[in-house]
Amino acid sequence: MTRHSLSNPRYRGIFPVAPTTFAESGALDLDSQKRCFDFMIDSGVDGICILANFSEQFLLSDEEREMLTRTALEHIAGRVPVIVTTTHFSTTVCAERSRRAQDMGAAMLMVMPPYHGATFRVPEAQTFEFYARLSDAVSIPIMVQDAPASGTVLSAAFLARMATEIEQVGYFKIETAGAATKLRELIRLGGEAIEGPWDGEEAITLLPDLDAGATGAMTGGAFADGIRPIIEAHRQGDIEQAFALYQRWLPLINVENRQAGFLAAKALMKEGGVIACEAPRHPWPPMHPEVRKGLIATARRLDPLVLRWGA
Repeated sequence: MTRHSLSNPRYRGIFPVAPTTFAESGALDLDSQKRCFDFMIDSGVDGICILANFSEQFLLSDEEREMLTRTALEHIAGRVPVIVTTTHFSTTVCAERSRRAQDMGAAMLMVMPPYHGATFRVPEAQTFEFYARLSDAVSIPIMVQDAPASGTVLSAAFLARMATEIEQVGYFKIETAGAATKLRELIRLGGEAIEGPWDGEEAITLLPDLDAGATGAMTGGAFADGIRPIIEAHRQGDIEQAFALYQRWLPLINVENRQAGFLAAKALMKEGGVIACEAPRHPWPPMHPEVRKGLIATARRLDPLVLRWGA
């Protein structure tokens, strides 16, 4: 049986987060959603993540999550692997969500530690058991999302312990401050058990994270055609080319990460005719018009596929 590990991972490369597309009324727009997936595949992604925070998952009902998962997996139909986010505070609910996603064809699950509101957290022992029970419920890999949004501190030592002791836990999306340092420590402590040390936060720290050993990146969904060559050049050992490409695309990455947030991908996709509407779901406010103007102007200097795909 093939053993998957840091040196032999199942998945690597760029797995951007797909936005969730709505009509102006706030209803799901599944036709735009399918076009979004088609565009992302054409842009050169290695895989796609759905229902993440950048997908506005916190604004979706359980029924809508189910519909989006089924729509994504049936429409993508194995063209690229799909990571389904199944985060929930309840161990039972998370396990049930995860089994359904696996049964529909998910390649991997992404799960944050249990959190709710500003102060509801569980101790480390319960966090460990949460992921252990989830692992027992599925047979596909689990990515631990180590993000500031959860408010849960997950040390590199604790993450490495989960990788070595919990069967399906082997992927880690590190989005905390000092991500490169944490990735190095995670790899040092966990070794081959760390099948996928990945970068997040829209690639704002991509180059240091690649230098630290990251093998995957979960970015925004709009311009994988710009970011993938950075990862490929770095993997091939051409550090100068990776630096030059990163330097070129960093202004757009910065606008997404620091100014436009999860609305950036939808604004770019709307501008390029990929989707029909870029509106978020209420009560999230729309992007400021001047921020949108700057986003589009920055993107046009780079000529990403997203601005040409729907023409």
